[in-house]
Amino acid sequence: MAAELGRARYAYLGPAGTFTEAALRQVVSPDEADYLPQVDVLAAIAAVRAGTADFAVVAIENSVEGGVTAVLDSLAVGEPLMILREMLVPVTFALAARPGTDLGAVRRISAHPHAWAQCRGWLAQNLPGVVHVPATSNTAPAALLAGAREDLGFDAALVPPSAVEHYGLAVVAEHVSDNEAAVTRFVLIGRPGDVPAPSGADKTTLVVHLPSNQAGALLEMLEQFATRGVNLSRIESRPIGDSLGRYSFSIDAEGHLADERMAEALIGLHRVCPHVRYLGSYPRVDAPYGDMRPGTSDEDFRSARAWVQSLREGRAT
Repeated sequence: MAAELGRARYAYLGPAGTFTEAALRQVVSPDEADYLPQVDVLAAIAAVRAGTADFAVVAIENSVEGGVTAVLDSLAVGEPLMILREMLVPVTFALAARPGTDLGAVRRISAHPHAWAQCRGWLAQNLPGVVHVPATSNTAPAALLAGAREDLGFDAALVPPSAVEHYGLAVVAEHVSDNEAAVTRFVLIGRPGDVPAPSGADKTTLVVHLPSNQAGALLEMLEQFATRGVNLSRIESRPIGDSLGRYSFSIDAEGHLADERMAEALIGLHRVCPHVRYLGSYPRVDAPYGDMRPGTSDEDFRSARAWVQSLREGRAT
């Protein structure tokens, strides 16, 4: 698809019909922007860094499989990028094939690794011994099935239900997901710039390296959040990659950079941790905040600083 002058360009995991495209449609209509399908999530992120796309939409977390490690690792290093917003997409799958294929004829199934993992139980029960043929996206095998080639190396594919009609396929089996309530969290990524204004229910994403490899190092890092009343909604360890036993942490914290307690936590992290990468503050779309701990509101922090200042000026005791 050729980009039109003056329209924003959005890279995403293609081809058409993926869950990523569904997330992108929550951000902007294809009538208002240029959709740039990519072969994988790393290519989508690279397009923003290279300037061939203005934004990218990528999956970052699944309620069943956890974090999308390729995305977490790519954002942790390289040219800095920012998360601008998040979107949730329900994830269900259908087993699809060319018309005339029945379940008994299926020996090899093409699927993205995350799709395969989310349907593993159903497959073991209904198609024991079936062979997994990995796919680059949830709709790539659907596009292949819709093509003219006869020998694809697989008989059917696990695809989003919306892709069945889009690619002219037949449903071999419906509701094949092990967890029909599964949800994937997607994020909109762009170049660093102005941080979205606080919404009152925000999330801040960080990458943090531990201050040392000694006992208590993780506790020291976590205390920077706990003592300021900042709750963590996600924390995952990822290998730094330079040697065994060295890890960084990918963190989602409740709050916004503009919040006093979040700013104080970041100051603490910057003091005690060798590396802190700020990946953005943006409105959250999942569960609401927990209760705020007494003494951690913006006014509490401002009042405490004013009191200390008055002590320094000899105006109070």
